[in-house]
Amino acid sequence: MERVGGRTTLLQSIALPRCYTTPELDSSICQREIHVFCDASEQAYGSVAYLRTESPKSESCRFKVFVGTRVAEIQDLTAGDTWRYVESASNPADDISTSPDTWPQTPQLQTDETPTDELKKPHFCGLTTTPSHLPDANSSPPSKTSSLPLSRVNTGRPPAVPQLMTINKPNSPAGKPVAKSSRLLKLSPEFDINNQLIRVGGRLRHSDALEPDTVHPIVLDAKHPITFLLIQDYDEQLHHAGPERVFSEMRRKYWLPGGREAIRRFQRNCQECQKWRGRPQVPKMADLPPSRLRILKPAFFSTGVDCFGPYSVKIGRRSEKRWGIIFKCMTTRAVHIELLSSMDTDSFLLSMRRFIARRGKPFELISDQGTNFRGGERELREAFATLTPDLQAQLASQQIHWKFNPPNAPHFGGCWEREIRSVKQALQVTLGAQLVSAEVLHTLLVEIEGILNSKPLGYTSADIADPDPITPNSLLIGRPDASLPQVVYPASELLGAKRWRHSQLLADHFWRHFIRFYLPSLQARQKWNAENPDLHLGKTVLIVDPQLPRSLWPVGKVTSVSSGLDGKVRSAEVKVGDKTYTRPVARLIQLPELPE
Repeated sequence: MERVGGRTTLLQSIALPRCYTTPELDSSICQREIHVFCDASEQAYGSVAYLRTESPKSESCRFKVFVGTRVAEIQDLTAGDTWRYVESASNPADDISTSPDTWPQTPQLQTDETPTDELKKPHFCGLTTTPSHLPDANSSPPSKTSSLPLSRVNTGRPPAVPQLMTINKPNSPAGKPVAKSSRLLKLSPEFDINNQLIRVGGRLRHSDALEPDTVHPIVLDAKHPITFLLIQDYDEQLHHAGPERVFSEMRRKYWLPGGREAIRRFQRNCQECQKWRGRPQVPKMADLPPSRLRILKPAFFSTGVDCFGPYSVKIGRRSEKRWGIIFKCMTTRAVHIELLSSMDTDSFLLSMRRFIARRGKPFELISDQGTNFRGGERELREAFATLTPDLQAQLASQQIHWKFNPPNAPHFGGCWEREIRSVKQALQVTLGAQLVSAEVLHTLLVEIEGILNSKPLGYTSADIADPDPITPNSLLIGRPDASLPQVVYPASELLGAKRWRHSQLLADHFWRHFIRFYLPSLQARQKWNAENPDLHLGKTVLIVDPQLPRSLWPVGKVTSVSSGLDGKVRSAEVKVGDKTYTRPVARLIQLPELPE
């Protein structure tokens, strides 16, 4: 017993036994609810609580979708305590002692016999075949927005065995005999009387393990519009699997002469299928650009540049990263290699100054979209802009023309990418996993440069009577190999008696053999020989990104195209969301247009 405010409180010891429900409702499938009614005035508060037991709820599926969904939602949300507003005249808490027989009458739910707009109406679900109203094989194909209006009904019973009538006999009541030239002759076709269809007679009728549709599949014309819709339906159900998978699944029920080609033709026009199996339509290999044909120009007149690495070098007791940079003469295939301490713009400009000091200023530079190359081009342009007008006029002809290849287009720089692979292979053979100093690495790169410049241009003949093959070193240092002695020509072969013309003779010797023996080997196109349609504006494309799985490749619209000297589209700008990407055509997969 406790005292609160001087009064004795025995509330905790008060117990009021009550009978919750009748025996017939004392079951676990019944639902119980507590209904509490409250009211208040200036003089007193009042409340009444009821325990309500009911049998399982009415099914919401008796109603239409709109009403049934909301009935089910109300039933789920009101399983616990529920607050409701009751008018004073209908509130039993007004008198504190109102009995349940004075509660408001619950509206009676209408039975299935009484029709109402809120209840579902019964519908027949089946397939009615009317051959006379179906389109024939010569009619126009269905639109892309068409779908197969068939309903699959599982009755739990095995499919009925079709009543077949042979049609390959001359006296058959089903019609004319099958022509000997028909593709159906080997299938022993039979007529399904029940469904008015032609089925395969075949040789499997005595199998007990196969379903009737598998034993006697329906014969369909691969070019018929209904067949098109069936292929579409199977392709979507199988999540755009390959043509063989779709064909094998359809073969369980349908026999399609020429069905493989029909499925392939459909999937070539399906955007989802092409997202998983489409390939870029690379245009025909372009002609050699002018930079590859700078005949009778000095070495490195047109130069391609690219970086490779990194490689670890030993600095005292620690290791640091170094990168290589290669300058490639686009015409003579001569190379110049430097070592970079970092990949920033300053390091690149310093290497470029060393290159120009030893090889001469190039007329044009070609590179990818590297940030160091972009930064170097911008600094050179800004430095030229700060010159006085007089100096700009004098040095305008000395500017380097810079050309940038599209992003993610290594094949645009295949001329130097092949040399980079040779450098990496030579370093791998020479160093392996050994850690060397930066000076040793630089020396190795220079020696590899000499080896690459000693490679013969074109085919080397085994006949001793054939002239010696020319190499880039023939033009750079006057001899095929830096390790060999200087080439000396007889006086009768000199252009004049003076020795200063000797260097000119060596250059003429190089270009004469270059044009005669090396240039003809560049005529053939080693790949990309087929003509493909050009990419056009507004085309939906899938951007190839080797760094991501195919399911994450972005899809966008072509907003701009760039053509080469031959008029073929070689690169394009693609808008994906609010971003625009520039990519070569070899990195774009053209997708079929979605139906409007």
